[in-house]
Parts: sequence; structure tokens; C-alpha cells
Amino acid sequence: MRGMRWLLLVAIAAILGGVAYKYRAQKFLLAGMTTPTPAALAADLSASSQDWAYRSKDLKTGRVVADISAKEMQQPSDASRVELKFVTMKIYNKESTSFDLVKSAAASFNTTDRSLYSQGEVEITLNLPLEGAPAKQPTVIKSSGVTFDSTTGRADTDQPSSFIFEKGNGKATGATYDPGTHQLEMKRDVEVHWNPPGKNAKPMKIEAAGLSYHETTSEIWLKPWGKMTRENTVVEGNDVVVQLQEQVIRHITAVNAHGTDDFPTRKLRYSADELAMEFDDDGVARKIDGNRNANLVSTTETSETTVTGDHVDLAFDANGHEAVLTQVNARGNSVVTAKPLPVAGRPLSETHVLRSEAFEMKMRPGGREIENVVTHSPGKLEFIPNLPTHHHRTLDGNDFVIAYADKNRVDSFKATNVKTQTDPTADELKRKNRSVSVTTSRDIEARFDPKTGQMSTIQQSGDFAYQEGDRRAKSAKATMDSGQNVIVLDSAARIWDPTGSTAADRIRLDQRTGDFVADGNVASSRLPDKDQKKNSEMLSGDAPLQATARKMDSKNRNRTIRYEGGVNMWQGANRIQAETVDIDREKDKKTLVADGRVITNLWEEPKDDAKKKAGPPVLTEVHSAHMVYTEEGRLTHYTGGVQLNRPGLQVKSKELRAFLAESGAESRVEKAYADGTVEILSTGKDRTRNGNGEHAEYYTEDQKVILKGPWVKMIEKIFIAPEPNTTEGKELTYFANDDRLLVTSDTAKPGKTLINRKKGK
Repeated sequence: MRGMRWLLLVAIAAILGGVAYKYRAQKFLLAGMTTPTPAALAADLSASSQDWAYRSKDLKTGRVVADISAKEMQQPSDASRVELKFVTMKIYNKESTSFDLVKSAAASFNTTDRSLYSQGEVEITLNLPLEGAPAKQPTVIKSSGVTFDSTTGRADTDQPSSFIFEKGNGKATGATYDPGTHQLEMKRDVEVHWNPPGKNAKPMKIEAAGLSYHETTSEIWLKPWGKMTRENTVVEGNDVVVQLQEQVIRHITAVNAHGTDDFPTRKLRYSADELAMEFDDDGVARKIDGNRNANLVSTTETSETTVTGDHVDLAFDANGHEAVLTQVNARGNSVVTAKPLPVAGRPLSETHVLRSEAFEMKMRPGGREIENVVTHSPGKLEFIPNLPTHHHRTLDGNDFVIAYADKNRVDSFKATNVKTQTDPTADELKRKNRSVSVTTSRDIEARFDPKTGQMSTIQQSGDFAYQEGDRRAKSAKATMDSGQNVIVLDSAARIWDPTGSTAADRIRLDQRTGDFVADGNVASSRLPDKDQKKNSEMLSGDAPLQATARKMDSKNRNRTIRYEGGVNMWQGANRIQAETVDIDREKDKKTLVADGRVITNLWEEPKDDAKKKAGPPVLTEVHSAHMVYTEEGRLTHYTGGVQLNRPGLQVKSKELRAFLAESGAESRVEKAYADGTVEILSTGKDRTRNGNGEHAEYYTEDQKVILKGPWVKMIEKIFIAPEPNTTEGKELTYFANDDRLLVTSDTAKPGKTLINRKKGK
């Protein structure tokens, strides 16, 4: 209260002046005067006096209340007023240890309305000691044109007033004080310069259209507007209320208010429909609360951060005489927007926008940069592109924690129960190689490249799911490399689209191309093409192509596939086993290549129901080191040591070319050519035939085997015969259906057959 007594100076001056005039006019006129008979009065005066003095005492206690004196007193003949000149008044405190001094060059007391008016300057000095000089700067008020109502005690002036007090000075145009309500009004053009008492305090300038001081509540009202300036801090608004406590401004409220903190390395702007501020002894703001349409903008050399919400609280620490922002809390439709600013030699990153009902922002030491942002309710994080290469991304989730590195760069963020959406860039849309991608998971954590500010990796775990166009994926965990546009699916990974699906322990997906690599316990299924003419005839053209392997590499939307490690591939009942299998559907000549312990199982089943009843399906099994299937011509080429097995027939050779039948045929293998050290073993109910040559041909429909070479030989062993039969020649043709054997030779070396019969026959 004492530090702010300057606000009462004008009022006190008016009161003191009023009391002096009242007592001097009334008491002097009414008291019996015993002075010598004065000189004759002027015609227009009814009384006059020189060196007039009056002492006022309390009637009950006898305590001296005031001493009033004037160099000259005159009462005009109309008796309606008393004129005083060079007035001095001392008003003593209750303890009679100090007094307030009022001086005025001239004053006029109106006896009709009992009011006192001083046209000239009035000077009031507060709290002077009875003896000696004051220990500190006393409060001094100067004004003019002061009117005092002796009935109500109300003092008023419309003239400029100035005041000096221990902690500052000020001025205003017009003032009113009402002792009944203990309220002081400074009418217009208010300006106060106040020095807070703290050791690190800086001067504060208060400006207002009008000021009201309420002594009983220790409140200062600035209306209709007020403005406070402290070094680099400016706050202004309407209907400002300043609350005082022991010489210090402790609390300020305002409506439609806004403020700024401008420093060389940062700028802070804030506003709200309702603003409340708390201050320490040094006049440093320690807390600012904004209610309704609250807004905060923090600007540094590299970024601009904006916080909006229904309610925004700012917490500050004092660093010397400067208020340092430490924390921001926002509630109700809260939004924090971090916008990067251009910096030489550094690419511009995306703008980050976080929306949530409530969040907390913690600042790094110094208040210039953000340390982290934490949400306390569901939120949405949006990445807004600032360059053509940026992707527009949104992320919905709970429990956001966004960590910042230096220069307000986002370092990482994490959230729970998330859904992300990434939009393609304009260039990607033009090239039609990307579409909107959506992911979901229980948890997400992302990290950013410190050099570019771009998101570098995203890790999602817990029921991860992915969708981009017609492509889907899921896994227990997923990691995305934004720079390479690669997603790695870990644990129970699966990816699928209309062409088929793949499951594995781990899948690496290139988002730009759709290519992927699957590792560990791979299981894939590819649906047949709708156009049957485009289907491979190696296995079966009308059933899904299934495969298991240790690893799978798919390119060009499953048009080029490589399987590695214990490959087992099947389509219907037909199957291929190998160490590696390569499928190429890109070329005009579509191929399937298998390497390493290759086994193919091809089943054939009659289409006719009657033939089906005649016997079970027939299996053709081929073993080789290497196999190449070419769809054009339906040719399968086995090399590296081949063995073909069919019921009752085994063919061994260095290589084998098998021609598959057209789609719809009863037999999967139409014919087969074997070359290089050919061995043929035919097994019947009562005999076996074993043939050798350099070339053999097998025709499925006729069950015909042709064995060729420089010289071929077939040994027939009949189970009941003691010795085998031998047939030799240049070419042997064997018909398994009717057990016929034809020998072809030339005249130079005719063929021959040696038949061993049972004895006695």
C-alpha cells in the first residue's frame, strides 16, 4: 500500500486543501477575534486578515488534527466566499509523529455550497517527519483547479496533475477522490512510471485512458483501456485490473488483451479474450493465463511456434530481470503449430500441427526453444509440406510425446493407438506410382534427421496394419525408413493385394515400387490371372500358386519373383521343390527357373468320368539339378543329371526336355526328350525292361518310348525266366500299353534280339 500511495496524492491534496479552507473560512469568521481594530476595509470586503492561522483539534481527545495558515484572508462583501492567499496546511497522523503538507498560492471558499476551489497550483507532500529531513523521497503531488466539497469530502480537478513518489512518478489530466468510497479516479491521459522494489527490478510504465484506485480492495482499474510496458515487455487490453500487495503489483487482469516480449533472439506474443498475469517483487511476470480465444506465438531465428486454445497458461522463471518462459499448458480445442523459418544452407522442413483437447509444452533452459510437448487427451499430428518433395501426413492417436532438439527441430515423437495417413506428392500422383497410405498400430515412435528436419524413421508396434491402394500389410511390428520409402514388417508379417499374399517372419517393402523381400518361413499365394492365356502352364493355370521358402524377393507387383532356401511350390496337386525358384512374368517369354535338388511333381487326371473310374491320377516326378520352364512352347528343360519317374517307367539322363500339354488336356506332360547317357527302366506286372542310349523320347498319349543312339540295348527280364532277353539296335521303340518292342537298325550293323526260354520249351 505504501509504495502505491502516489495514486492517492491528488485526492489527499484536494482533501487537505478543502479542510484548510473550510476551517479557515468558517472558524475564522465565527470565532471571536480579539485582535486590534484593523484598518478600514475596502468597500467590496466584509473582512480581511494578515498572517492568519488556525489550529484544529479533536473535540474528544484534544489531539491536534491540523494547523492551517495563510498570509492573507479576505471575505468579499457578498459573504458567499472567503479568499485565502499563500495557504499552508499541516495534517497530522493519529500518532502525531508525521504530517502531510499542503501548499496553495490561492484558494476560494464558497460559503453557499460549502466548497473550496484552488485555481492555481496545489502541492501536497506526504508523510513528513515532525522534525528533521525525511529519511526517503516523500510523495509530492502537484495539480491545479482543485474543487473540494466540504460536505462529502469529495475532491475533483480537470487539470493536469503530476506526482513524484519513492518508486516513481506519474501524470494525468483530471482527478477525483471520494473519501466515502476511498476511490481515486484519474480521468484522462494517465501515465505512471513505477520502479518495483526488487533488486533485479526494471521500471514499469503504466498508461491508460482512465485510472481508478480502490483503496479498500487495493485495486487499480484502467478503463476503457490500459497499457503496461516493462523493458521489452508490453501488455495492453481493456478493463484492466491491477491488484497490489505490500508495495508490489501482484496480479493484473484484462479483457481483449494482448502482450509482447521482444528480445534479440526470441519474440513472444500472446493474446486472449481474458488475460490474467502474476508478478514477483521485481515486476517480472511469473504466470500468464489466457482464457477464451487464447493465442501464443513464440518466434526464434529458425522457427515460429503458435499455441491456441480455449485456455492457455504460461509459466515463467526469472532470469535476472527477464521473464523466461518455462512451460505452456493449453486446454480446450488446443492447437500447437511449429513452422520452420528459412535458414541459409538448411532445407526447409514441414510445418507440424498438433491438435488436442489438452497438452503441456515444456521449454528448454533460456525459454527460447521447446523441450517437449505432451498431450493429455486424444490428438492429431499433421505434417504440412513446405517443399514439393514433402509428403502431407496426419497421425491420430493418444498420449503424444514430442521431443525437440536444438533450434526447435522435432527430434522424435511417440503416441499410442495410432492411425497415420500419408498423401502422395504431386509428382507421385502424376506418375501414378503412389496412392494414399494408411497405417494403424498400438504404438508409434518416429525420429527425425537432424540435418534436414525430415522424418527419418517410424517404428510402429502392436497389431500393425498398412494399406496403400489395393495393397495391404500387417505384422506385430513395422519400421519405416522415410528417406528410402521402405517399410520393414517384423514378426508374423503378411502382405497382400489382388494378385496374392505373402507371409513371413520379416518383410521389407519398397513403398515407391511395391517391391518387397520376405525372410524366414515364407509362405506365399498368388491368384491366377483372370485371362487364362496369361497363366503359366508349368503347374496349373486355374489354381492359386502357393509357395514356401526361407526367402522371397518380389518385384514389379509380383511379376518377377525369386524364392530361396528349401523352396516348395505347388498349384493344386502339382508341385516344385528346389533350393531357388525364379518366376519371370515380365518378358514375352515367361519363364520359371529352379536350381538345386529340383523335384517337380505333375499329376494328370482324365477329364472323362469313365476314364476317371478306370484308375487313379498319374504322377510324373522329375529330379534334376536345374530346371528352366519357358511358357512359349510349354517347354521344361531339366539339366545336371535328370531322373523322370512315372508309374512303371523311370528315365535317367544328363538332361531332359519335357513338353507340357495344352490347357485342358488329360495329361500334364505331352512328351519328353532325354539326352546324355540315357537309362530307361520300364516295370510291368511280370517283367522289367532296362534300356540304354544317348537319346530317348517319351510320348504320354501312346505310352511310347523311343531309345536312340549309336547303338542301344534293352534288357528284358521276365520274372519267371531264368535269364533276361536282350534287344540291340540303332533305335528301339517300346509301347507300354501293349508291351510291344520294335528294333530299327541298318544293313551295316543289323539289330538283334536274344531270347532265353525255359528249358524244355
